Amino acid sequence: MNYLAHVYLSGTNDLIKVGNFMADSVKGNQYLNYEKELQHGILLHRHIDSYTDAHPIYRQSKHRLHEKYGHYSGVIMDILYDHFLAKNWEKYSSISLPEFAINFYQILENNLDLLQEKTKKIVPYLVTQNWFESYASITGIEKILFQMDYKTHHRVAMQEAVVELKYYYQEFENEFTLFFEELMLSCEVKRAEF
Repeated sequence: MNYLAHVYLSGTNDLIKVGNFMADSVKGNQYLNYEKELQHGILLHRHIDSYTDAHPIYRQSKHRLHEKYGHYSGVIMDILYDHFLAKNWEKYSSISLPEFAINFYQILENNLDLLQEKTKKIVPYLVTQNWFESYASITGIEKILFQMDYKTHHRVAMQEAVVELKYYYQEFENEFTLFFEELMLSCEVKRAEF
């Protein structure tokens, strides 16, 4: 899952959301250097990643991309699944996506001092290009995939995955819906352990 799903699955605690958002930059036991709620966010992020990577439905979705995009098929699939979350947002939240996005961007601005430099560099792009709302459209997904491709020095032309997205759209959406219901339940259980 990508940024939108990670933040959404964090529940209502702002610091868990921040910890989840910055988790990719925190390696190994470095998470122990942070306060408890940030640790919980980092651990929740890791739970989401491992649960997602091992899930047969997600693997089925990702398999459609593997031949063309190889190692990057997981990165692409995470973004495509965020598309279906954003597109169907009203099914999952009583707060509108624009309001959710603005609220989280403000949470990040208020907690910039907690983020590592690598993560801080992402924040201006996330906010000015409004990634959370961009996920809802295929055009927005294409732009985000292009940015990811730029970041990886154009190894696999990730933005071309919109072709597969359009071709397998119904299959991807059905798989996302089934998978995400299970992921939400798993995250509820995980958050209750904190």
